[in-house]
Amino acid sequence: MRILVALDQGTTSSRAIVFDEAGRTLASHAIEFKQHYPQPGWVEHDPDDILGTQVEALQKAVKMSKVDVRDIAAIGITNQRETTLLWEKDTGRCVHNAIVWQCRRTAPYVEKLLREGYGETIRKKTGLVPDAYFSGTKLAWLLDTLNLHERAEKGELCFGTVDSFLAWNLVEGRPHVTDATNAGRTMLFNLHTQQWDDELLGMLNIPRAVLPQVVDTAQVIGNLRPEILGRPIPVAAMAGDQHASLFGQACFEPGMVKNTYGTGCFMLMNTGEVPVESQNGLLTTMAWRLDGKPTFALEGSVFMGGATVQWLRDEMKLIKTAAESEQIAESVPDTAGVFLVPAFTGLGAPYWDMYSRGTIVGMTRGTGRAHIVRAALEAICYQSCDLFRAMVADRGHHAPKHMNVDGGASANGFMMQFQADILGVPVIRPVVLETTALGAALLAGIGAGVYASKEEAAAMVRPDLTFHPRMADRDRDLALYGWHRAVERSRGWVEPDK
Repeated sequence: MRILVALDQGTTSSRAIVFDEAGRTLASHAIEFKQHYPQPGWVEHDPDDILGTQVEALQKAVKMSKVDVRDIAAIGITNQRETTLLWEKDTGRCVHNAIVWQCRRTAPYVEKLLREGYGETIRKKTGLVPDAYFSGTKLAWLLDTLNLHERAEKGELCFGTVDSFLAWNLVEGRPHVTDATNAGRTMLFNLHTQQWDDELLGMLNIPRAVLPQVVDTAQVIGNLRPEILGRPIPVAAMAGDQHASLFGQACFEPGMVKNTYGTGCFMLMNTGEVPVESQNGLLTTMAWRLDGKPTFALEGSVFMGGATVQWLRDEMKLIKTAAESEQIAESVPDTAGVFLVPAFTGLGAPYWDMYSRGTIVGMTRGTGRAHIVRAALEAICYQSCDLFRAMVADRGHHAPKHMNVDGGASANGFMMQFQADILGVPVIRPVVLETTALGAALLAGIGAGVYASKEEAAAMVRPDLTFHPRMADRDRDLALYGWHRAVERSRGWVEPDK
């Protein structure tokens, strides 16, 4: 039996999962690490925490699985995207904490790009909307703030998203590489040429010498350093977490859609070999690149998904564990008119409002803890519904027959039923909820030759439970009307000039 291992480096934890070649989970281990908030709206990670927890999770998961290390055929890396690191080529030392995808510090850079007329160029070339979410402005901030342009131009520094950082530190020979899915999230990569773009680099004054080589999503980039697990093992795939999840859900046909409920919620719809330009505030992005051939997707991002539940637990103390939110939400028949808009770091697609902030509306003297908890869970589903409807409008087709779901929060039965209700289509949950990791493992299997094709790998993906919509059309329309009224009240709350 050949074994595949996925390294799933996420926003709040590092996880490793061991799979057999039939896609069954043999062992999993995750380690949370600290989030740093040096200023309001700023989010950072300690690079040593990212690397240390990922190596420890890998070693413990393999030990727990009791597999013979000699049977591990390949390792795949999947990662939180857009999070930006910059390190010295000679020493490997990072010059600053990692700037996390959620961080809003570079909003002034985005405003400057828009004033200079780059908005349409960015959209046409990268498929992205100008936003502080992406890596390019984060890298520009590091180079400017730390006065590192000269060192970068000399080739003394390496920029990377988390996949690059892990590859550099875990693979023999320290390759400076990134895969096409992660490159496509930088605002520096041309989707049409599949290359770093000189005009995009020039707009942010970023030297080409600092950038990694772009490789396919399933491709052997080298061997794991033998001291980590006792022998060299091929590292045969790298993919941004949402692209790995799309693959792990076997969404191989145009029009198939999945939604991942993690720290954020990320919905992707396969659009095939041709990129679809969104008219509804969505992103055009890579799905994956295999054998040099790109597949594209539409994407919408909800910044605060599972992180909203963490906020209920850690800041508001309304729940003790994420799991109990389901029972508390079900203890009331509805939210009694309460809507919670979790725009704590602004709103993503289809609004793209950096200056929205979290809002609770509709409260009365009778509003209780359960109403707010339920409103928070419903908000995650409302945001996802906005994305789903925008995707359907962009493709100009009928709605997909169902939506695939995964991620930790998809275990919440209340939330998945409400999601089906508010979408009006069935929601299908797979046996393996961690399809991000499964996708990375399957891609590694393709890269290492365990599977001959993605269709062979797809046989390892198995559905578990389907949630069918039960809400009447009128009730759905009224609920969405209330949600959109609440969203409007959250928008533009921060006034940047005051």
